Amino acid sequence: MIKAESITKSFGSLKVLKGINIKVQKGEVVSIVGTSGAGKTTLLQILGTLSKPDTGEVIINNTNFSNLNDKQLAGFRNRNIGFVFQFHHLLPEFTAIENVCIPAFIAKTPKQKAETKALEILSFLGLGNRLGHKPKELSGGELQRVAVARAIINDPAVILADEPSGNLDSKNKEELHRLFFSLRDEFEQTIIIVTHDNFLARMADRQLTMHDGLITDEKELQNNTYPER
Repeated sequence: MIKAESITKSFGSLKVLKGINIKVQKGEVVSIVGTSGAGKTTLLQILGTLSKPDTGEVIINNTNFSNLNDKQLAGFRNRNIGFVFQFHHLLPEFTAIENVCIPAFIAKTPKQKAETKALEILSFLGLGNRLGHKPKELSGGELQRVAVARAIINDPAVILADEPSGNLDSKNKEELHRLFFSLRDEFEQTIIIVTHDNFLARMADRQLTMHDGLITDEKELQNNTYPER
């Protein structure tokens, strides 16, 4: 599903990525861990087409990004990649269901079809009774679940999550962690999660460790279930 080869990225004289190679299979959940400044978020931004590498290539779902112009790239991103960030970035003037529908409307999905799909996803996430609530009326855990629903409304090939539970309390954090694996099981999502949370990282099928712009360790995690504390 994802293949990145020889990815480098510098900002001025600072070399952030120094030759990253990564492959992720369809339906796989991969966590990326490492200290701050290791290059995790930069790598995730490149995999998500939000930033371009200095060298190397990225292929997602058999599409090579280097062959796309900016307009094509935006369309590909909208259809194939869902993003979940530490902060939900919901639009405050819109309701939960309206926020979820926005990527579908950008993809020119008919209004009724988009709303039906949003209702299905929000109900699956336990938010069927919160459809008409605006962000200020939702809890932190509810806000992040709405953000997850928005990320998957277009049935993306890949979900990229950057510290998705970093702004949640322990109860909501645990619920969100379980949610990612429900999404993989229910919708066959391929998920890459950048996290400082070792508990979440250990839930993945595979854990990659980054240090100083390189992947320095890779672990296959055998029990793909929620670990006991």
